[in-house]
Amino acid sequence: MPFSKKPQEFFEAQSKKGTKPNLFLLTSSLVISWIFAKSITNAANLSAAFGYLGGLAYAIYYFSFLVGGVVIYKMRVKGGFSSIHEFLSTKYGRGAVIIFSLLIGIRLFNEVWSNTMVIGSYFGAVGTSSYYWAIIVFTVLTVAYTLKGGLRSSLMTDAIQMVLFAVLLVVILGWILPDEQMNIKHVSESSEWSWDLGLNLFFAALIQIFSYPFHDPVLTDRGFISEPKLTLRSYVWAGIVGFASIFLFSLIGLYAKLNGIEGDAAIGAGKYLGVVFMLIMNFIMITSAASTLDSTFSSFSKLITVDLGDSAKITVAKGRLVILALMILGTIPVFFNPAILSATTVSGTMVIGLAPIFLFWNRNMPRVSYFLSVGFGLITGLLLALDLVPSCFVLTTGKYAELLWANVWGTMGCFLLYFLPVLFIKKNV
Repeated sequence: MPFSKKPQEFFEAQSKKGTKPNLFLLTSSLVISWIFAKSITNAANLSAAFGYLGGLAYAIYYFSFLVGGVVIYKMRVKGGFSSIHEFLSTKYGRGAVIIFSLLIGIRLFNEVWSNTMVIGSYFGAVGTSSYYWAIIVFTVLTVAYTLKGGLRSSLMTDAIQMVLFAVLLVVILGWILPDEQMNIKHVSESSEWSWDLGLNLFFAALIQIFSYPFHDPVLTDRGFISEPKLTLRSYVWAGIVGFASIFLFSLIGLYAKLNGIEGDAAIGAGKYLGVVFMLIMNFIMITSAASTLDSTFSSFSKLITVDLGDSAKITVAKGRLVILALMILGTIPVFFNPAILSATTVSGTMVIGLAPIFLFWNRNMPRVSYFLSVGFGLITGLLLALDLVPSCFVLTTGKYAELLWANVWGTMGCFLLYFLPVLFIKKNV
C-alpha cells in the first residue's frame, strides 16, 4: 500500500506519478463502498420479512449512482465546479456550506459505529467482551492502512475487496440456489405486491434516490477525482452492479424465509448451513465493512481538512489527525448499543430537501430557497424519527407506511418552498 506524502495522493487518490483513478478502480470503489455491512444485513432481513420485494426495494437505493453521476457530470462540465462544497458556496453562501457539512458529518459519524456493530455481532453477542474486542480490533486495523494512503489506499483496497466480494457472492449463490425451496415458483410466490408487505419501502426508496446520493461524500467525492466522461461511465456501471449485487445477496434472506429460519437472516442462514458457510459470511461482512469504513475515514478527513479548511494550509498530517479523531468519536456509540436498521431510511428522509437544490443546480435561485428546502426536510425527518407524523397524512397501511408518506409530503413541501421565493425575490440575497 503506497504511503501518501502529497495532498493530491491523500485526498484525491492520485498515484505518485499524478495518474488519476481509472474506470475499474473508480467503479469498484463506488460499488464496494456502498455495499455496507449494515446494508447487506438489512437487504437480507427485508427479503426474509417481505420476500423478493424486500430485497428489490432496498436495491432501489443503488440507483442513487445514476442520479448522482448525471448531476455531478453536468455540474463539472457545464458549471465548472470542482466539488460539491464549491457549488454550494458559489450559489448559496457559507451558511449553506456549514449546514451541508453538518449533515454529511453526522452521516459519516454514523457510518463508523453502524458498520462496526455488524462486525461485532459475528464474533459475539451484543455486550460481550468478544463483541467489543472484535469492533476495536477491526476499526484499528482499517484505520492503520487508511492513515497510510488516505483516499488512494481506500480505492486500491476497494478494488481488491470488490473482487473478493464478487467471488464470495458467487460461492454463496452456488450454495443456496440449488436448494429445492429456491425454485422459481417458490421465489415468485414469496412476495405479494401490497402495502402491508413491503410496497411502502419500495416507493420510499424511489423518492429518496433523488436526494440521498448528495449527502454521502463517499459517493460524491469520487465524482471529482477523474475525468468527467470516465466518471459518468463509472457511476452508471456502479448503479447497475450495485443494484444487482445487493439484490442477489438479499436472496440469502429469501432462503432463510423459505426454510423457516428465524432471527437475523444472514447469521441464521450461516448457522443453518454450517461452519464453512458461516466463515464465508464473516469474510463478506468484514470485506464490505472495511471498504465502507476506510472510505468514511478518508471522506471525513477531506471534509474537515480540505472542504472546510484553509486551502493554503492543507497538509496530509492534518488529514491523518482527523481520521484518528473520527475513529475515537465514531466508536463511542457502540458501547450504548444503538439500533442500526433505521440508519438509511430516517437519515434519507432528513435530507430530502437536497433534491431540488441538486436537480435544479443550474437555476439562479435566491439563497433563502436552500434554507427553506433543507430546513423543511430536516423537520420532516425529525417528525419521522420521533414518530410524530400525523396519522391523517398516512394514506396506506403496513410497515414503512409512515416512512413513505413522510417522504411524499415532505418532498412536495421541499420543492414548493424551494421555488416559492422566486415569486417574491428577483435575485440572490
